[in-house]
Amino acid sequence: MNTSGVGGTGNVGVTGKDENKIELRDVWDRVVVRLRAELGEELYASWFARMEPEEVAGTTLIVSLPTRFLQNWVRTHYYEKVLKIVDHEFGGIDALTMKVRPRGVPVRPAVNGNEANTNAPAPFTAAGRQDAATGAAPGPRSFGGADERGSSLDHNYTFETFLTGPSNSLAHSASRRVADAAPGLPLSFNPLYIHANAGLGKTHLLHAISWRIRQVHPARKVLYLTAERFMYHFLGALKAKDVLPFKDYFQSVDVLLIDDFQFLQGTSMQQEFCHTFNSLVDMKRQVIIAADLPPAQLDSIDGRMRSRLAGGLVVDIQAPDLDLRRRILRTRLDGAMLKDAAITVSDEILEFIANRITGGGRELEGALNRIIASQIHMRTPLTVDQAALALRDLVQTTDMQRIKIDDILKVVGRHFNVPKADLLSPRRARSIVRPRQIGMYLAKTLTTRSLPEIGRRFGGRDHSTVLHAVRKIEELMHADEKMSREVNMLIRLLEQP
Repeated sequence: MNTSGVGGTGNVGVTGKDENKIELRDVWDRVVVRLRAELGEELYASWFARMEPEEVAGTTLIVSLPTRFLQNWVRTHYYEKVLKIVDHEFGGIDALTMKVRPRGVPVRPAVNGNEANTNAPAPFTAAGRQDAATGAAPGPRSFGGADERGSSLDHNYTFETFLTGPSNSLAHSASRRVADAAPGLPLSFNPLYIHANAGLGKTHLLHAISWRIRQVHPARKVLYLTAERFMYHFLGALKAKDVLPFKDYFQSVDVLLIDDFQFLQGTSMQQEFCHTFNSLVDMKRQVIIAADLPPAQLDSIDGRMRSRLAGGLVVDIQAPDLDLRRRILRTRLDGAMLKDAAITVSDEILEFIANRITGGGRELEGALNRIIASQIHMRTPLTVDQAALALRDLVQTTDMQRIKIDDILKVVGRHFNVPKADLLSPRRARSIVRPRQIGMYLAKTLTTRSLPEIGRRFGGRDHSTVLHAVRKIEELMHADEKMSREVNMLIRLLEQP
């Protein structure tokens, strides 16, 4: 990338340091919007609100964070996610450098005009939790009879909205039993440990337990929070040199629910959680934990802690079967149609999604939303072929891993009767340029390769050439139905096993 200007979607090269900084921040603001949308406001506020862009050096974006802890955490857990978003907005970025900025450097206001860390959870102190924006002590927020210092709950995540099938029935049943247990009676499962891949319903069940206990036993103190929120509070207490209020509060709850437990990092952090966990279990308080992995596979967690976690009930959630996927899609579609009667999605398209999207409810809902948005944009019901094109980047990531650029070169060359050597050559004849651009578009759409890598594989071209080709083919597909059908046919040929 040319360091005299920041490239990317809709960007115009500029000259001069001030103009470069303005453009860099404008593009970064779009990155911030996507981070908030994809990760959620709470996660963004906890870990990304104080990340700042510094400069673009070649194809590397340099960003800064205020502490080494944040630098290591973001680099370890979110590097690929941030890089993907940055590459999408800037164009041609294939690496990130994360550095710790000097103390005292202010954080600029976020894109909504509030301070970047306004939404970050404030630490526990002896004087009580302070409001992050005003510094004043807030009034108590009642949740299950307790001042709620945990993560926010989604009102849609209840037992009534949780669809069950063979893949999740045991986890659902155990969660209902824990939620409905009468206070003072012996606990059936303690701890209850639920593990599954992302998007299969762990968080839904933890929220449902929290809401159910709030409904049937409002006097019980319930605390739901992510492992990241737990660490943030603990770091705040350490920084304030006032850990006792932190310990006292967490050991006073009746039901503790910890989500994304696999993210708990650091020896002191794990020791503190272990003390809290042991204290609650010994006092016959209920603990529910959700993670991506079973206890035995949590390599970063102390062995004694893994043993204690395995001593309760460990249940898993598997990917939904075809019937459950159909019911999830039908339920989501019915809900969308209640809000907008103009939405029309055929049974054939629902069946196509159910068969091709084999992940959990989150992936299914994302695919359905894509179809609905496409229908609204086109102002007409979609065909199955149009649905397949709309979902091409969502359908089975294994396809993207399977399809190679060599495959694309072979299929495109055969279809347009252009030798591979000509596609890779510098020749500019129209009969070669258009197939070459289609090949670059397919490589960007059907593989996980970066723009610079695609350029190298197409005869050593610059990433800006690939970006121009992708945009050109997108424009032609939108304006020319014949081009759209032709590219769609090539996609189907490449996706065939």
